[in-house]
Amino acid sequence: MPQTTHNDIKIAALFPGQGSHAVGMGVDLAAEFPHAEEVYAAKERTLPGLRQLVEVGPFDELTLTANQQPALVAASVAAYRAWQAHTGLTPMVAAGHSLGEYSALVAAGVLQLEDALRLTRKRGELMQQAVPEGVGAMSAVMGDPAVVAEVCAGSRGVVQPANFNAPTQTVISGEKAAVDAASTELKARGLKVIPLKVSAPFHCALMEPAAAGLAPDLHAAAYGPYAFPVIANVTAELNDDPKHTADLLGRQITGSVRWVETVRTLAELGVDVFIEFGPGTVLSGLVKRILPAARIMNVGSAEQIRSFTL
Repeated sequence: MPQTTHNDIKIAALFPGQGSHAVGMGVDLAAEFPHAEEVYAAKERTLPGLRQLVEVGPFDELTLTANQQPALVAASVAAYRAWQAHTGLTPMVAAGHSLGEYSALVAAGVLQLEDALRLTRKRGELMQQAVPEGVGAMSAVMGDPAVVAEVCAGSRGVVQPANFNAPTQTVISGEKAAVDAASTELKARGLKVIPLKVSAPFHCALMEPAAAGLAPDLHAAAYGPYAFPVIANVTAELNDDPKHTADLLGRQITGSVRWVETVRTLAELGVDVFIEFGPGTVLSGLVKRILPAARIMNVGSAEQIRSFTL
């Protein structure tokens, strides 16, 4: 079961997914904190050339999902390890948004960093290859998620909720024609729909080839004991059993990211403070929309670690 930190403040560690990347992310951490430098050195040993891409760009190449995924894992883990070494604190529980689940598992000691980097590099490659460009689409929908789910269920073709991000923000994903048709119906019901610029339709049935392709690697990886539990995206429930980890990561590729339920589960566990590790503040914003009174902090820079206090 979850454990408390040294001072009994219950911390939830959160790790972002795609879209939070930036050229230069984590460079100041690696320059100042040895634990972060070790992460960046391991990244370069495992995926040569990725460190330079993160440090100097170009941004378009870093944005490619096969580069962005392992780069974000490294940046998030670097922030977490530097923070932990500096503060001596340990979270009670962790969660990651989509790709961020891999970062959470590294933080919990379940996955070795090098394995996570290799897995997310291949995950990105397979996800990009799964659907030809222009065939899939994703859109953000503002409104009642029950209406979104109902419209998707009644649509022809592949379209399904991909991310339940906030109480009134759900992302749908699938075949472009099906997403367009569902979007038209959702607008007719008074919901706001915003097409997203994405390289592939993530978290839907069209990603099945990617899930099948990654399955052997997921099941071949070594999973150690959990230092603290991690909430799985596809169940929004705690997992601390290494035997279930590969299956949960595999199901995540085609399944919905149940972020609203995840954050509410964390609240039910009595979390006192949510800390987002890594670049950006996307998850902090989502948590605030789900739990307006939540205490949220960000750890993504050397300055934020130096000035950290609970």
